[in-house]
Amino acid sequence: MVYYFESNAVSPPAKIYVGKDKVENEELIKHGWEEDVWFHVDKLSSAHIYLRMSPGQTWDNLPQELLLDLGQLTKANSIEGNKKDNITIIYTPWSNLKKTGDMAVGQVSFHKQNVVKRVHIDTRVNAIVNRLNKTKVERFPDFQAEKAAMLKEKSQQATAIRLAHKKEAERKRKEYQLQKDQRSYSGMFDDEETTTNSNRNMAEDFEDDFM
Repeated sequence: MVYYFESNAVSPPAKIYVGKDKVENEELIKHGWEEDVWFHVDKLSSAHIYLRMSPGQTWDNLPQELLLDLGQLTKANSIEGNKKDNITIIYTPWSNLKKTGDMAVGQVSFHKQNVVKRVHIDTRVNAIVNRLNKTKVERFPDFQAEKAAMLKEKSQQATAIRLAHKKEAERKRKEYQLQKDQRSYSGMFDDEETTTNSNRNMAEDFEDDFM
């Protein structure tokens, strides 16, 4: 089971999801998306919180209001972290999560430590946590099927874009060839007219000389 939340700190509202337990966290680690950003309390046990970014968002330039919501939600979903003030929340793209066979269930590391950012949370803000909890929905998604469908859609979109570019390139090629042919025909007619006028003038001169 996965818990889904929405943050209206941004528009459109941000989609956030949380694994119920460490087993669910394993599935989230395995089947995350490139658009996902992972959040966790630094050096303490906590739930794995994921933000699914909207188009145009980048993980390293998220709005401060959204980061605050995510920080508060992450803190609230840590048994120990929820009781403490002045904690640090770490976050990184899903693609930077590193999972090896010798790690415990739900445990992760990072491929690159320099691709990890931090946000400081002074204390719990109940107004934010309560607002987010009002959007909470429980679901039982098929992570593998969802990711497969997403990848298929992206592949279809990429194919459609390539075909559109190819079609546009062919249109431009034909247009260029048509313009080139038109210039060639125009030049040919100009040459014929010049030749005709030249012959006419020569005939007139010839008759004048003869007379």
